Amino acid sequence: MANFVFPDAILVKNYISGDESALTSLIERHQSKIYGFIYSKVNDRDLSDDIFQDTFIKVINTLKTKSYNEEGKFLPWVMRIAHNLVVDHYRKSNKMPFNRETEEYSIFNYMSDNAPTIESKMITEQVEADLSRLLDQLPEDQKEVLIMRMYQDLSFKEIADLTGVSINTALGRMRYAVLNLRKIIEKNQIILTN
Repeated sequence: MANFVFPDAILVKNYISGDESALTSLIERHQSKIYGFIYSKVNDRDLSDDIFQDTFIKVINTLKTKSYNEEGKFLPWVMRIAHNLVVDHYRKSNKMPFNRETEEYSIFNYMSDNAPTIESKMITEQVEADLSRLLDQLPEDQKEVLIMRMYQDLSFKEIADLTGVSINTALGRMRYAVLNLRKIIEKNQIILTN
């Protein structure tokens, strides 16, 4: 079990609960992506080091004050903090990088609107309704484990503790939930696309 990799959400919860090593794991897991992103924007090692450090000071302060909102995922949240600190740096130094429009660079790369469209909201709601109907066909114990694992991002140990069963029973229920879902999907000839 030593090789088990905890999801970011669990590491965040563990850190908020006082486990300092959880933050170390999060930093080590995402360091190259975050640092690479910062360096690609400022092209300076010392400055990148400073902004990387400031990013995690903000992360720590937010987590310590328990104002972290878990709606988003951890990495995109940290990337937004890093991006804002890069922008702040350029604002303070009045040196916003000027780039001419080229194939590699476009101002539209920075102006993405991630707000869901009405159409995508309707599709998401329909998919969620369909999935909810599928889940309702599962036995209650299997449905409970599947929801805790997939939607609440809980480990099997946490699921076992919360449901009062052994880890093996929780794993078994998850396995049967997946097998039963496959049968339901095949029986109803549902086509799943990703």
